[in-house]
Amino acid sequence: MSLLSTISSSSSNSLHLLHHHNHLSSLASCHSSSSSSSSSIILSPLHIPRHGLKATKFTITASTFPPPPPSISKSTASPTQSFRKSSPKDVNVLVTGSTGYIGKFVVRELCRRGFNVVAVARERSGIRGGDDKARAAEQLAGATVCFADVTDSDALGRALDALGRPVDAVVCCLASRGGGISDSWKVDYGASRNSLIAGRRLGASRFVLLSAICVQKPLLEFQRAKLKFEAELVEEAAADPGFTYSVVRPTAFFKSLGGQVETVKDGKPYVMFGDGRMCACKPISEADLAAFIADCVMDEDKACKILPIGGPGKALTPLEQGQLLFKLLGREPKFFKVPIEVMDFVIGVLDFLAKLFPSLEDAAEFGKIGRYYAAESMLVLDPETGEYSAEKTPSYGKDTLEEFFTKTGWGFHVLPLTLIPNLAWSMTPWSAPLFHVNVLLGD
Repeated sequence: MSLLSTISSSSSNSLHLLHHHNHLSSLASCHSSSSSSSSSIILSPLHIPRHGLKATKFTITASTFPPPPPSISKSTASPTQSFRKSSPKDVNVLVTGSTGYIGKFVVRELCRRGFNVVAVARERSGIRGGDDKARAAEQLAGATVCFADVTDSDALGRALDALGRPVDAVVCCLASRGGGISDSWKVDYGASRNSLIAGRRLGASRFVLLSAICVQKPLLEFQRAKLKFEAELVEEAAADPGFTYSVVRPTAFFKSLGGQVETVKDGKPYVMFGDGRMCACKPISEADLAAFIADCVMDEDKACKILPIGGPGKALTPLEQGQLLFKLLGREPKFFKVPIEVMDFVIGVLDFLAKLFPSLEDAAEFGKIGRYYAAESMLVLDPETGEYSAEKTPSYGKDTLEEFFTKTGWGFHVLPLTLIPNLAWSMTPWSAPLFHVNVLLGD
């Protein structure tokens, strides 16, 4: 059964759908039913422009957190695959997470290829809402900008309905800003699901999801939230042969590896955990990743597949990244090695405090995120050996990390980040460890 159709009906205008998610923000406006413990919601014709019903009543049953998979049913929008044979100028692509770090590159690439792009953005986008509508429109030049909150399904539906155009494909570049527990389920799962609902209702038969390679070993809440939504895409495709998806799982981005360029230029050491050989990645440039995602819109060979992707060249450890940077700067290598046990101690303290003070729960999660990226490789995890494999991690594109370091080393400012693809871990080597999370991805 697909996402938008019914499970059963009690009358011609009353349909019942079990929805196993305790956050009802992913659905339209609700009202309580006095005769049942369930909640009811009414979707007006405004929300279902291609549906023949005057009003549709759904019965919602909420469960405990985190939610089990919701019921999936057949789309009411009658999607087709015909757009694949069309010229890009005749294909409408909806992009959510468009003002996020990778999202901007994706919108730019889709527009360059001639697609009709509708880019969803919040009225105040960017980090801490620093960008207004004018700035968002400037960043998304070439696209039709639709201002809406993707965490509010009702608001998203109204905003898209106002545009009055169908959707052929959806590209979702959303990710939670910090990786906190509640935020992960609200964005990585809930907002992504809202994107699917909105696109399917407007006729989308293709969904391209920007995920992360780290979900293959899920120890963190945002990874579990992403995996849950990935599973729902698979269920949707199984229920409706007219619907296909591509799940893109990239390794580290260039920008997330360039965080120590400025500090090394200032004469400070390159920071790494352990001996610098605990993990490795095949970094991919933002432009190359955007091109790969754009390929997924039309490429039938990428349909209904999980697609791990890295950049060209060999996998690099933090030690090798640091050596490369010092070589390009013409300086003698100078490293600051941080024992991984330091992170384990901090995480233990935060976990203990979070039990006493629940408000510290996210702080403990942030510590675990940092620990994960300090020790786990951003490569394909070989299911046969249980080891990360550089050979089994596909490569794409032409941009190299050496070229990126050359640019950033001579005049380009980079945020103080180290190896983390979606979240950033930072340390101050000349003083006590300092933990914080920055956002590279998502809206």
